[in-house]
Amino acid sequence: MPQSYFTPQVPSALVVLAFLGTGLFLVAALLTAAVARALGRRRLAKWLSLASLAAGSAYLAALAAFSLSSRDRILRRGDRKYFCEIDCHLAYSIQEVSASPLPGGTRYAVSLRTWFDPESIASLRGNGPLTPNPREVFVFDESGRRYGPSAAGMAALERERGEPSTPLSRELKPGESYTTTLAFDLPRGVRGLRLFLGDTPGPELFLIDHENSFFHKKIYFAL
Repeated sequence: MPQSYFTPQVPSALVVLAFLGTGLFLVAALLTAAVARALGRRRLAKWLSLASLAAGSAYLAALAAFSLSSRDRILRRGDRKYFCEIDCHLAYSIQEVSASPLPGGTRYAVSLRTWFDPESIASLRGNGPLTPNPREVFVFDESGRRYGPSAAGMAALERERGEPSTPLSRELKPGESYTTTLAFDLPRGVRGLRLFLGDTPGPELFLIDHENSFFHKKIYFAL
């Protein structure tokens, strides 16, 4: 039975509220402390500075606690990896993997399904389309070496099929899905292959329990 895994595991709305709330509090408290110091209110400035330090430390502690307690997950064929776009969820799964020989290696064609889960949206949102956030995709071997999609392999697949692959950035409406096929040209003898599909680096580095946050473990797909 397919399983579903979310990134982050904590509800995304709470994660974003914690990040924005802490950031706004720090900015407001530090600015007020600076004004208070300029007006000679040194005691008030001191307490506001200490409050900022406490809030920042608490957030960093939570960020570190979730990251250090996380573990790598390897998903099976058909398992869904969910990305939370705050008010809705996109689910990704591997549908098919094929391998063909190359001189000195192997070309893997990986078909990824993107699905806009209609059960994950609020009733007020409506049926409007969603453009997915930018994603990055890599294949890792057991030694941790990373391989990106092959431009030559993608061109060969497109010639073979007579049409371009659907980009991961294509918009979709609730309930819709599409399949994207990516090619990876890997050297002979690599083992323990797993695919990582994730958000591109950005503010997620500082989001609690997000797999892109510092030291957090990842969710991979087995190939």
